[in-house]
Amino acid sequence: MRSKPARFVALAVGLSFTMFLACQSSYAQEHKAINLPSAKGLPFSDGMLAGNTLYIAGQEGMDDSGKLVPGGIGPETRAALDNIEKVVKAAGLELKDVVSVTVYLADIHDFPEMNKVYKGVVPDPKPARATVQVAALVNDARIEISAIAVKH
Repeated sequence: MRSKPARFVALAVGLSFTMFLACQSSYAQEHKAINLPSAKGLPFSDGMLAGNTLYIAGQEGMDDSGKLVPGGIGPETRAALDNIEKVVKAAGLELKDVVSVTVYLADIHDFPEMNKVYKGVVPDPKPARATVQVAALVNDARIEISAIAVKH
């Protein structure tokens, strides 16, 4: 019969090995890049599906040709959310699967108008969200939105 310290060490080693195998299993999950046609040539993926979790890169208010939509924060917000939905659907998920959103605004004073459009597009229950002002965005965009979605 093993002493208490020896049993504890054996238990700890067994648990550590089990955790190691679990981490290896989740690390080895297939990663699938999701890209919109307008993203060709950029050095990142629009989304990365890892297991059942989709990580969506920041989406600006671009149209399908890759140009910023005119009209300011309202149309840009709508276009950015449309692009997020396109990435989500390309990964086989739905907008309701989005669990976390980060909104980057070039001007925090655009918050009320952005929020108005956001409320009308994003389904309930609304995902967790953070909104921050940044110094500048690529393409002189007013907004960029990134998100995380989980396949149920």
